[in-house]
Amino acid sequence: MSEPSSLPSTVGLIAGEGVFPFMVLDEAARRGIEVVTLAIKGEADPALAQKASGQFHTIGIGQLSKCVRIFRDAGISRAIMAGRVRHISAFQILRPDRLTLKVLARLSSRGTDEMLSTLADVLGEEGVELVDSTLLLRSHLTKEGPMTKRGPDKRERADFDFGVKMARGLAGLDIGQIVIVKAKSVVAVEAMEGTDAAIRRAGDVVDGPLTVVKVARPRQDMRFDVPVIGPTTIDSMVAAGATALGLEIGRVLLLEREVLLRNADERGITVVGI
Repeated sequence: MSEPSSLPSTVGLIAGEGVFPFMVLDEAARRGIEVVTLAIKGEADPALAQKASGQFHTIGIGQLSKCVRIFRDAGISRAIMAGRVRHISAFQILRPDRLTLKVLARLSSRGTDEMLSTLADVLGEEGVELVDSTLLLRSHLTKEGPMTKRGPDKRERADFDFGVKMARGLAGLDIGQIVIVKAKSVVAVEAMEGTDAAIRRAGDVVDGPLTVVKVARPRQDMRFDVPVIGPTTIDSMVAAGATALGLEIGRVLLLEREVLLRNADERGITVVGI
């Protein structure tokens, strides 16, 4: 995926858990982009306060009006949501403010995806566009072909071809995005447990060598739901006896990319954009 033709001079950051928000702040600093950071209480790492060079605020999940007010006061018209929000549930918003009530009133279900999509719509109506979370991180998305020193062998390429078809079917049903394959047979698929747990479960089912494939959903909303892979995935692959990781080109974000690829090289694992 190519770099956008123009980037904002200032941007808002709504930060959840993990390293993703840190990556956004690092890249913004490198590019000279000012960031107003809103850290979600109970989700974002407190260390973000030291990393942020611009304004830093803490907000609760039900404080959408506060979010808009801070961004407006700072002249922010575009914002990035980065980092997982584990507890964003309509049932856990105990004291919703005016705009949060507006979001809740529009929901036909209580699913996380619908809530986040509706939240993005309401933010847009208030003058704050929620943009692609990878806006500043295109260089961290999957590139075509091998990204490690070792490329896939004949067996791994055959399992990639088979696995990507299975993974697309799984993702199309909105079940998961990972399949683990051996000899053109599906050993395990991702459900609610997440990528690393699914890989380790596959290692409990059969002995390696295994091949792992991850794709995006057909209608993946990259504003708030970016498929990611991190260094711990390599650890899980080693534990499960997996030797190859295939990732959809331009649709999977590599967290701590240099560390991840170095770990893969040291363990003899091939990481490939497919």
